[in-house]
Amino acid sequence: MTNYTRTLYKCAAPLLVLLAVSSPGRAQETAIETISIVHQQAYRGSIPATDLPQSVESFDMDQLDVLGITRFQEVLDMSGTIARQNNGGGLWDSFSIRGFPGNENMPSGYLINGFNGGRGFSGHRDVSNIQSIDILKGPGSALYGRSEPGGTINITTKKPAFEEQGYIKGSAAEYQQYRLEGDYTNGITDNIAFRVNGAWQDHGSFRDYVTSDKKVITPSVSWQINDVSSVLYEFEYLQQEQLFDRGVVVLDNNFATLPVSRYLGNPDDAPTRIQSTGHYLAYQQQLDHQWSLLAGYNYRRSTLNGFSSDAELATSRQSLYDDGQTLTRQHRQRDYATDDHSVRIELSGDIQLAGITHRLMVGADAYDYQISTDLYRFRGEAGSYALDIYDPQYNQSGPPVSLLYANTEAQQAWGVYIQDQLVVTPKLKILAGVRFDRYEQNIAEALSAQTNTADDARLSPRLGLTYSFTRDLTLYASYSEGFLPLSGTDAQGQSFDPEESHSAEVGARYSWDKGSMNVAVFDATKSNILTSDPINVGFSAPLGEAVSRGIEIDGDVAIAENTQLRFSYAFMDTKTANEAVNPDWGVLVSSGADLVNVPRHNAALQLTQFARMADQDWQFGTGIHYVDDRLGDTVTPSYRLPSYTLVNLYAQVALTPA
Repeated sequence: MTNYTRTLYKCAAPLLVLLAVSSPGRAQETAIETISIVHQQAYRGSIPATDLPQSVESFDMDQLDVLGITRFQEVLDMSGTIARQNNGGGLWDSFSIRGFPGNENMPSGYLINGFNGGRGFSGHRDVSNIQSIDILKGPGSALYGRSEPGGTINITTKKPAFEEQGYIKGSAAEYQQYRLEGDYTNGITDNIAFRVNGAWQDHGSFRDYVTSDKKVITPSVSWQINDVSSVLYEFEYLQQEQLFDRGVVVLDNNFATLPVSRYLGNPDDAPTRIQSTGHYLAYQQQLDHQWSLLAGYNYRRSTLNGFSSDAELATSRQSLYDDGQTLTRQHRQRDYATDDHSVRIELSGDIQLAGITHRLMVGADAYDYQISTDLYRFRGEAGSYALDIYDPQYNQSGPPVSLLYANTEAQQAWGVYIQDQLVVTPKLKILAGVRFDRYEQNIAEALSAQTNTADDARLSPRLGLTYSFTRDLTLYASYSEGFLPLSGTDAQGQSFDPEESHSAEVGARYSWDKGSMNVAVFDATKSNILTSDPINVGFSAPLGEAVSRGIEIDGDVAIAENTQLRFSYAFMDTKTANEAVNPDWGVLVSSGADLVNVPRHNAALQLTQFARMADQDWQFGTGIHYVDDRLGDTVTPSYRLPSYTLVNLYAQVALTPA
């Protein structure tokens, strides 16, 4: 196949309506003492981000508002380190970090205010409640526990403020896409503040019949108990209805086999419905001028239910292999649910020992995670439930389904961690940390009456150092190990061993008055990787071990007085490290094979120009995202997804003062 670059131009010019809410008159009438609420980040302690021996990429949503971004996944596209992965028929967010994806049949994991938020089925994460996003690259298991070796993503949500502020924003775009978003915060009393934000959207698509409707609302309240302690509570509700969509068919590596709009499912299946609720409670106290206490509880529940019509992948059952026209499908129903309870307590501060400053952090956390996955399926002979891919007739109801498997899984785990950064000299800092985890996993499959139990304990160490050559230039190096328990079972009903990983990284961080840059070189190994089983659709299978080596360059620079450039680039050489023969596929996956959907080159750029014209403040810009070609199928090395370039153009003018 000849690789090619497809360039797409999308002008970010939807109808926008902004309403800033303020009450200057009230402020003049009543003098109210302003109380500043500072919300401490979990797992950060007293270490500044500039002193961490790892690459950290941060996004402030206030700065990205002009781009018209509405989904968490779209923010991640701005990082060269992150690549999109199989999103479960369009139902959730899925990505790889530094070349390592998670379980392809589950959403990717991430943290919300330091608690696990990606675990479960919570649909597309909306940005209406996001204040900032931090991508902490490299294994974080020595702190966060049970995480991917590529890195950890933490979302910081918007918090209540005592000063009245807010907005209402509406948008309309091509393909009948409509969205209404709002945010409002204010003080109720001198020490209690609230905030409520959310969004409603009704989205069509360039894909025939495919729609995505979403409603999300997140109210929160903060109580400043006294000068040194506060309590915060957040509630989150999401409802999403998305027609299940597996995409198009590609024959003989011809990506023009079908129009990109062609839908090969069954509109009669109706949208898959996702509901998710979350409760977050946090208490923080400043014990003295150096030490602080942070404690929290998080509960999330999610459900996913709906039908789909999926392409049959078995050669003996697929008519498309015979006539190149008739697509045999399976009819399936998913009934999934999760319950996730988590608690955490953390103490951090500085002490002086033997003339050396120690930035200490000590903590403990635990969780109880329950997941049930019931999958129903109709699987007939070749042509029994089929669609003509060139002349589809969507007038066939899906055949009745029967239970394929019903898994009920329970995970309980607890962990303790300690980290110390020694400020040996003003230039040299050494960081050492270790975490102990113990977990238990029980999986019961109702149909086969099989049960699997796993019980294990792991130690995850971390070591790093930073050296400041000058006030602007800092070099760092780090090494860490990690692990991650895996949910689900294979086609034979057996549970999976946990992933294990280790990673090394060296880098340089340069900051000056016009911006900052970070360059990092990494080498990571991950074992017991899962991939989708192409024969037993809906199941996963272990691929073995993989190695990812690469380089990242991130920067945010003022290249002129009114011109800002943000860029991110990653070169990732991600390969299997061993040969593996899957008995169901009967195919050898050789050592040195690429991983699915991981580009070698991935780059993002945002250029912004500020200007004053006609007595108005203007902002112009462009965003460019390039993704290299990548492997499309583990067992078919010749099938590669083509590279593409996405170009965004935008302009904004402030018609009235903010």
